[in-house]
Amino acid sequence: MIPYGRQDINQADIDAVVDVLRSDFITQGPVVPHFEDDVAVKVGARYGVAVNSGTSALHIACIALGLEPGDLLWTVPNTFVASANCGRYCGANIDFVDIDPLTWNMSVKRLREKLIRAQKRNCLPKVLVPVHFAGQPTEQEEIRTLADEYNVRVLEDASHSIGATRRGEPVGSCRWSDITIFSFHPVKIITTAEGGMAMTNDDELARRMILLRNHGITREKNHFSRKAIGPWYYEQQMLGFNYRMTDIQAALGITQLKRLELFVNRRNILADRYNKTLQGQPLQLPTVQSDNRSAFHLYVVRLKLDEIKKTHQQVFGELRKQGIGVNLHYMPVHLQPYYRNLGFKQGQFPDAERYAEEAVTLPLYSNMKQEEQDQVIYALQEVL
Repeated sequence: MIPYGRQDINQADIDAVVDVLRSDFITQGPVVPHFEDDVAVKVGARYGVAVNSGTSALHIACIALGLEPGDLLWTVPNTFVASANCGRYCGANIDFVDIDPLTWNMSVKRLREKLIRAQKRNCLPKVLVPVHFAGQPTEQEEIRTLADEYNVRVLEDASHSIGATRRGEPVGSCRWSDITIFSFHPVKIITTAEGGMAMTNDDELARRMILLRNHGITREKNHFSRKAIGPWYYEQQMLGFNYRMTDIQAALGITQLKRLELFVNRRNILADRYNKTLQGQPLQLPTVQSDNRSAFHLYVVRLKLDEIKKTHQQVFGELRKQGIGVNLHYMPVHLQPYYRNLGFKQGQFPDAERYAEEAVTLPLYSNMKQEEQDQVIYALQEVL
């Protein structure tokens, strides 16, 4: 089976991890801040706060932005559930903004319309979570302009898009957001096995997130509420979590980051090859906006089912039978049983629902061999 995604680990990665295992610190040592600094420099942000997953990064970002019970968070239906769940962890209510049928990212048109209606009903969101789907940046400057107009905080879910750029600006610089988060899960662009990072240019947001990832505890003397009574002294200043990244994970992240451009270049080459060889097939191929460079975490096509004369399920089944590990990214979040129980229904976000009825994620990873891609293309053409 050719998987839809796979990590790319080399000897330098292995050696870096082994070096940490042989060192004095394997959990909280000097390697985590080194990794944070490297990522911050790479994307042009002031601060990076490393945590144990992208989901944890979303959670502490929401708390740092002041999201509380009764508040409202908006995101897109076409995402992994964590983009919405982070709001529920804070006791907030969730709503969704439908996607653009061409880019499959948050629709700026739908967002504008929804904000106008929400202001009239006095139910504006406190936090907006646009998602960089499949590695393509959102129309972030337009989203930020709207968010500023309606006094909404912006949290970019860039789990898919480290290494991508928008109008020449690296994703993660936070030029158009309060906080941006990355995921370092094994199928993402770079990996720390499990891990994530929140980027920000705001001193206070960074300070809060650093506290939140470590039980709310600080050992920084200049932040103490009273004078230290000994070298052992520390303070818990808020209710936090054990969301820390280890030095083992950070060591892997540092060496992976050195190959970020190589990974993104290779993914774009593979995506271009898919685009060229699948032209003329009954498919909608991914559209990358002219101002964007996608990181191509995923390569998704949409089936023109009226031309294929097969169902979505049949195409999936036939491809998997041929050893092609296709997947669906994503089933709409609002139609998951948990969110249905909160009152969401079929038909509320038609573009995201229609997308999910037609979308197929094809295998794409940086160390994918040409013969493997040929096998995917041949199998897909045969099924179609």
